[in-house]
Amino acid sequence: MWRKTGILAALVFLASPLFAAQTLTVEALVSPAWVERAGTRQPLAAGMTLENKDKVHTGEGARALLRLSEGSAVKLGANAVLAVDDLLEKQGASAQKLVTASLDVVRGAFRFTTGVFGRPSAERDVRIRVVTVTAGIRGTDLWGKSEAERDIVCLIEGRVAVEHDSQRFTMQDPLSFFIAPRQGKPGPVAPVSKQQIDQWSEETEIREGGGAIRRGGRYEVDLTGAVDQGAALQSRDKARAAGFPAEIETVSSGYGSSEYRARIANLPTMKDAQAAAGKLKSQGFAAARAAR
Repeated sequence: MWRKTGILAALVFLASPLFAAQTLTVEALVSPAWVERAGTRQPLAAGMTLENKDKVHTGEGARALLRLSEGSAVKLGANAVLAVDDLLEKQGASAQKLVTASLDVVRGAFRFTTGVFGRPSAERDVRIRVVTVTAGIRGTDLWGKSEAERDIVCLIEGRVAVEHDSQRFTMQDPLSFFIAPRQGKPGPVAPVSKQQIDQWSEETEIREGGGAIRRGGRYEVDLTGAVDQGAALQSRDKARAAGFPAEIETVSSGYGSSEYRARIANLPTMKDAQAAAGKLKSQGFAAARAAR
């Protein structure tokens, strides 16, 4: 009897769909931002799990904070495009779990920092490509940017194995950078000032009061007030197309019927909600207001 039950359980397991591990998730963002998946776009949202072949797009003034499951952070600046692949969690050579990822910075600024979300819970094998430069990540803090005329990789702390054309070398001196121009040969790795690092870092940071959306935020932006379902859906769809993760909330009218609101939830502070409402008003959402 036990043998039959065990075989049946195994068959049920094998017939069940396999779900992708939450290797890379969206921790926070400043809209507008989108994820492109299988040829379609949807707004980026806090708590979203990214999948292989996804592309993350950030708009003007936007930011995105992504979380690898072993505890590292990937930060994106405005007007950036990041393609993700090889997301996987598996057993490593040691007893620890191994988290892998290939991150392709097609455009814009990024920062990769280990240990942001606590001590590493697994080993990692992460490769970041900035168009013409590939960096193999170990324990490190790395900033980079792809621009029209050049690619930049800046080592803040740790070490990275770098590839560019036929060159292969290791960057291990803190506060050093490598620039690969689109035309001509790259120069050698050179030191960079902390002032320049601070300036570059601002391109990828999410600051309090800047309109951030985070999981568990208690504030929101009300886009419509209580309206009929059709009007609420129209506002929601318009906001989502513009890169804001709007949703519908049902509001009881008290007379046995319902009204609806289009809203954007999960803003952590009233200042963030007010900043997001101001941005939405500038995009034609005249009724947008911060609320709790």
